[in-house]
Amino acid sequence: MAKKRRPQNQAAAPQIRDGEVPVVGAREPCPCGSGRRYKACHGRQAAHAATELVQRPFEGLPGECDWVAMRELVPAATVELTLKSGLPEGVPSVTLATVLPMAWPALRRDNGAVLLGLQNDTASGDLSRDLADTLQRALATEPGNPVAAERHTADGPRLQDLLDPDAAFEPTVHTGFEFWVENAENATGEVAASLERANAAAIPTARIPGLEGAYWCEAPEKNHLRWVTAHPEEQLLDALARLHAADATSLGEGTRLVGSFRAHGLVVPVWDLPSSMSAEEVAKPAEAFAERLAEALATNAPLTPEERRARGGLTNRQVTLS
Repeated sequence: MAKKRRPQNQAAAPQIRDGEVPVVGAREPCPCGSGRRYKACHGRQAAHAATELVQRPFEGLPGECDWVAMRELVPAATVELTLKSGLPEGVPSVTLATVLPMAWPALRRDNGAVLLGLQNDTASGDLSRDLADTLQRALATEPGNPVAAERHTADGPRLQDLLDPDAAFEPTVHTGFEFWVENAENATGEVAASLERANAAAIPTARIPGLEGAYWCEAPEKNHLRWVTAHPEEQLLDALARLHAADATSLGEGTRLVGSFRAHGLVVPVWDLPSSMSAEEVAKPAEAFAERLAEALATNAPLTPEERRARGGLTNRQVTLS
């Protein structure tokens, strides 16, 4: 079949490089000039890029384990962030928070300070890129306003591009959500009622000093230690199996390693603790366990039959959070 000729008075389709193709409506002609709808052309590529899952979105950031803990395990915590380029004029501080009122992605206070919420639904499979986009929009938002959820382009910056890699990351765990508002002690009416409801739902949690990613929490029947680790999963499970088979995973009388979570590419071992065991009381046993774990991680010998059984039990009790 002969090819159709373009009428002489019809201009040739503009030549646009992939990186220059703007986003248009899904049913509109693609700006690249292909003649296809955007959703069937460059829109398909953009959608794929936006939904591709990044297994470890916080990898490379200081305190990766604490980022994961604040995202998945800790109800109320904040940490001040340091930008590579410094704070823009009119922005006195940028603070990461576990969650914000009304589940806002971010908030610009009346004084210009920015609060960035971590525990929110994301628009793509790259949590780091989603948060970076929200942060940039928050910095440009007029003071006194929240930042709405919004889909971003797939090639925008990530947190690793915006945050100072040498800055400390030291979360402060709060007993409630008073950090939501300035002068919370003077809150009245609906604001005070909202804080009271949020605080009542928060599980008492404490960070174990000196152990990145380790958090104690109080539950109705027993307390727990949940410890986000950055060790490679297979290596960590082997080490835990060695210790478990040797009866060396205990943190004291009445404690038990019960399994682990998997969250954002990291493994989170979980211990049951007696309801009487406080965060202060579990700190030293946890430090001692960290030393035993380091020795087990350095062992390369094949697992014994007993250790393989212990590993199978640990694997069967693993739950994926994200």
